[in-house]
Amino acid sequence: MWLCVGVVKPNGEGCRTPTHRTTEEREKNCRSCIPLFMKDTPVTDLSIGKPLSRVDARQKVMGQALYAAEHAVPGVVHGVLLTSSIAKGRMRTLDTSAAEKAPGVLAILTHRNSPGVPAYQDTKANNNPRLEGQELRVFYDDQIHFSNQPVALAIADTLEHAQHAATLVRVQYDATPPETNLAAHRNRGQKPKKADDYLRGQANAYQQAPVRVEQEYRTPVQVHNPMEPHAAIARWESSQKLTVYNKTQAPALAKQDLRRMFQLPEDGVQVHSPFVGGAFGGASRIWPQEVAAILGAKLVGRPVKVVLQRQQMFNLVGYRPHSLQKVGLGATPDGQLVGITHEAFGQTSRYEEFAERIVDPTKSAYRSPNLNTRYQLVPLDLSTPAWTRGPGESSGSFALESAMDELAYALNMDPLALRLQNFASVDPVGDKPWSSNYLRACYEQGAARFGWSKRPAQPRATRDGEWLVGWGMSMGIYKAERSKASARAQLFADGRLVVQSATADVGPGTATIMSQIAADASGIPVENIRFELGDSSLPPAPGQFGSHTAASVGSAVHAVCTALRQQLLELALRAPEWAKRQLTAPEVVAETGGFRQARHPKNHLTYAAILRQHNLMGLDLTRDADKGPEQEKYSGKSFCANFVEVRVHENTGAVRVSRVVSALDVGRVLNHKTARSQVYGSVVWGVGMALMEDARMDHRYGRFVNNQLAEYHVPVCADIPPIEVVFVDEPDQHLDPMGAKGMGEIGLIGFTAAIANAVYHATGKRIRELPITPDKLL
Repeated sequence: MWLCVGVVKPNGEGCRTPTHRTTEEREKNCRSCIPLFMKDTPVTDLSIGKPLSRVDARQKVMGQALYAAEHAVPGVVHGVLLTSSIAKGRMRTLDTSAAEKAPGVLAILTHRNSPGVPAYQDTKANNNPRLEGQELRVFYDDQIHFSNQPVALAIADTLEHAQHAATLVRVQYDATPPETNLAAHRNRGQKPKKADDYLRGQANAYQQAPVRVEQEYRTPVQVHNPMEPHAAIARWESSQKLTVYNKTQAPALAKQDLRRMFQLPEDGVQVHSPFVGGAFGGASRIWPQEVAAILGAKLVGRPVKVVLQRQQMFNLVGYRPHSLQKVGLGATPDGQLVGITHEAFGQTSRYEEFAERIVDPTKSAYRSPNLNTRYQLVPLDLSTPAWTRGPGESSGSFALESAMDELAYALNMDPLALRLQNFASVDPVGDKPWSSNYLRACYEQGAARFGWSKRPAQPRATRDGEWLVGWGMSMGIYKAERSKASARAQLFADGRLVVQSATADVGPGTATIMSQIAADASGIPVENIRFELGDSSLPPAPGQFGSHTAASVGSAVHAVCTALRQQLLELALRAPEWAKRQLTAPEVVAETGGFRQARHPKNHLTYAAILRQHNLMGLDLTRDADKGPEQEKYSGKSFCANFVEVRVHENTGAVRVSRVVSALDVGRVLNHKTARSQVYGSVVWGVGMALMEDARMDHRYGRFVNNQLAEYHVPVCADIPPIEVVFVDEPDQHLDPMGAKGMGEIGLIGFTAAIANAVYHATGKRIRELPITPDKLL
């Protein structure tokens, strides 16, 4: 038997068969296999795809996992932020005298005594390469750019002393009326510097179609609210060496940002973030609390810990921006799309430009000869938004998929049939072939599991006592790609393998799937493997966002562990016992943790024995992996089909999601247990986004009025229905050697529209503004 360690057949396609039982089968199907001995010996139990429990679960359950604020740093003192009570203006007076005299206080950090961030003096140096504009300059001057902006940091020997001192700081402001209402200021919209309008065919062609719909859809501001509050501990080892323990999705990226901001050498910053208690965009960059801790540590000469309060997290660590979207669809009477128009307005801060991919799903979702999109940003007196539990595609797909449902009713056509009618066999953007596309299978399998064929066509057709029952569906599309990543493999004499990469784990189980990839590629049992992450000193890796961690870091892990196995094979062939037989690679078969001679099965060498025979304490390899040229030839996307049942109480307007089927094409599923949990999370996010979450702002003062969990509603267990997850589980032959595609975001894309469409089917009332609350239905 042969084990496939690559994905390339002689004809250039991927190998779908992990094992080949005959020489003829192997030569016919694959040229990237290594032999496995099969007679009287169990073949390696392939780890990829197995529902392995999380490898770090015991640490988390036992309280051994250390999060940002929990690291024991000798001599640490505490910092508490005081934030502004106005949204726009300046500080007229700032009195810290009483606070400085309070018990235990070391210093009150403000713009007047800040050691300063060197890059603040250099616009180009301070410009974040991922955003346009000037990052918020923390403790830089007396100007106020948004409500809740940090104006002082009270530093004391205990948390309680710092909290007390912060209440003693007195600030008087010269306030200016803020502009925070996107709808009121949409006329100031401007094209983002990093986004262009898109046109295919004729603009606004939908207006000439026999059947058309044109509507505006709105999504509100929504905030992260992870379990773990954002925190940072900063320690200056010397004037040129900074250590930071923080909550980040990208340790290597955070290191580079801090180096740029504080103008430190390559080895001048080390970022530790081994465990992250929920982030999903909120820890994608350096935020004010981290800069405050660093400046505070420099000011007092001791490590400083800063932990945000819940209300401070509403706009200090990003949020999903408010959106206004117009969608126009036109079709022939048989349902063939003629034209699509999608125009969107988003909001950003005045000092920095944050642009989303809000109209991107529309470009590739359906086959349409004419399509135009436009995206504009309105700078407001707010903090900078961020990717929030799913990127801009989450907001954009609500509008597109709601409009598709409206078009289906205008055509008197089944919503699923309309989507099948307009299935895109290639990516309409550039007519590129898909790297893989099993969306039709998602439709078919999801509909079958849900029982979609039994759906009555007319709204308000099904009732259960006082509850109206409705069914809705939608599709989702999200980019699947990979970036350059590196990984290190260290094999020890006792057979243990440590694999390292400076990636992160914000919840999906990164260490688990990387251990499984390493096990498959190296031949070492997964229980003997430890994957280390969350430290910027490890081999560099991209941040965990954009659904590319598995493909990017996984490819690097696959590459280094495959190289390790090959090096061990070469060492085995040169081992004293085997060298005299002058064996060649085809005469050696691989087994778990070692090799065996094909003609003499009793002669075998474990990895540990191979190292001993060469007087080696271990092996240490590092490999890079980057996207290959084939990714320029194909369009990589993940797909999903969402089917939702809701119940709407006729008298009160209360909405309950009662059943969900989510069918996904995410390539090869690396771990069915953790993957299913990710989809559960997406459904929970979707329920909150569709029915509950709404950060309400008083535009007179530019402040959120429900900035705590008592009034900002999020789903709880009682709100979540039975969820059935269907994985097509077909490997993508072009994206990476594992055959996986991104799945972190795809479960949420389009899901809110499925709920809205189901509400319409139940009630006959179309709600085009999220969240769908009882007042909008009554």
